[in-house]
Amino acid sequence: MQLDLNLLTALDALLEEGSVMGAAQRLHLSSPAISRTLGRIRKLTGDEILVRTGRTMTPTPYALSVREQVRDLVRQAQAVLVPSRELDLDELDRTFTLQAHDALTLSLAPPLLNAVSAQAPHVRLRFLAEGAADTDDLRHGRVDLEIGADLPDRPEFGVETIGHDRLVVVMRRGHPRTGRMDLAAFAAQQHILVSRRGRLADPVDDFLAEHGLRRQVLAAVGTTASALHVISRSDCLMTAPEAMCRPLVDAFGLVTEPHPAAVPQPPVICTWHQRYDADPPHVWLRSQVRAALAAVLPSP
Repeated sequence: MQLDLNLLTALDALLEEGSVMGAAQRLHLSSPAISRTLGRIRKLTGDEILVRTGRTMTPTPYALSVREQVRDLVRQAQAVLVPSRELDLDELDRTFTLQAHDALTLSLAPPLLNAVSAQAPHVRLRFLAEGAADTDDLRHGRVDLEIGADLPDRPEFGVETIGHDRLVVVMRRGHPRTGRMDLAAFAAQQHILVSRRGRLADPVDDFLAEHGLRRQVLAAVGTTASALHVISRSDCLMTAPEAMCRPLVDAFGLVTEPHPAAVPQPPVICTWHQRYDADPPHVWLRSQVRAALAAVLPSP
């Protein structure tokens, strides 16, 4: 048997109003339409539901016995089909997983954790490092939010560019090229790259090639912290996003110089699966990440 769930809504209105006319007004339908619906309900249940008593209508014993059940079913259906978008942060109990490279996590985590703990005491954050290869973790819900510099290549993902960072040259304190870093001097040094895939070239090399220059890339390492550790104990240079790397640069006692190569500023991009587009907790999470990154990134 195929049931018309609209009959529950009509039955709830009939039992609440106690009349065909009252139910019609409540549902913004005509009285004949509600009368026909009442006929269908009577046929389906085998009960009169409402019977005339003088000028009024009285619910039958069966109707009285199911009144609360009908009301609960209608409310449950409304909760499913028209969900509330109000978010109670005091009661929100959820774990969010964010994925980003180590320097970005180091800059983002303190302000984000402070904001989240102050607003939603039962929310937990899990920060994962970038892997050496792309995965389907975002698609399958194992990661809630990826933060990096790359745009997704599939339309099923939501994307927001939060801002851009500035590239600088990082070197040890007392480096012989401190304060004397033109493009030729930059290219003449040894360099350390950060690459989760072990790449030994990046857009800086393309820029240098356009100017007839080539640099020596000594090594590629998987994390920013590893690269800066090498920088702190050598005369190698590293190209890095200034705001994202500032905590690590300071922790290793390093210095930065303006970058001589006019390469584009790296974007900071948040990516999530589109199934979370309208999910209130996820919308709130993105707003907190946006605010925390805005406090770290340079102003446009």
